[in-house]
Amino acid sequence: RLLEEDAVDTLKKELLPIATVITPNIPEAEILCGMEIHTEEDMVAAAKAIYEDLGCAVLLKGGHNINDANDLLYTKEEVSWFKGKRINNPNTHGTGCTLSSAIAANLAKGFDLKISVQRAKDYISRALADMLDLGAGSGPMNHGFAIRGEY
Repeated sequence: RLLEEDAVDTLKKELLPIATVITPNIPEAEILCGMEIHTEEDMVAAAKAIYEDLGCAVLLKGGHNINDANDLLYTKEEVSWFKGKRINNPNTHGTGCTLSSAIAANLAKGFDLKISVQRAKDYISRALADMLDLGAGSGPMNHGFAIRGEY
């Protein structure tokens, strides 16, 4: 846990409502919505509850034994699933931060939210699939896999 318990309310009242999109994983979403998440249906219910509470789009990241690597985007307009395939790479340090940064970068480039999420997922998948292996433990993915490519 990276945030003190008493700071969650401040985060929910002050910061998250001004976001365009938030990207919680399953354990983070459980804290934000106050419910347990065990199924894809639970993911939809949790994302809806978070959206209604905070008023910003929610990209609820899958995994955590619920699905392969499928993420759910909940917006005012629609619910969209972004299918993914788990890549057997132990070097996953920073994937959540990279995903949210890639979404922000694509929004800054002028892409809409749905396209930005898809491009970010594609980037993460390709960076993981490159199988960079540095150091010991859970190292980083290869952010430079497409230094001159489409990203």
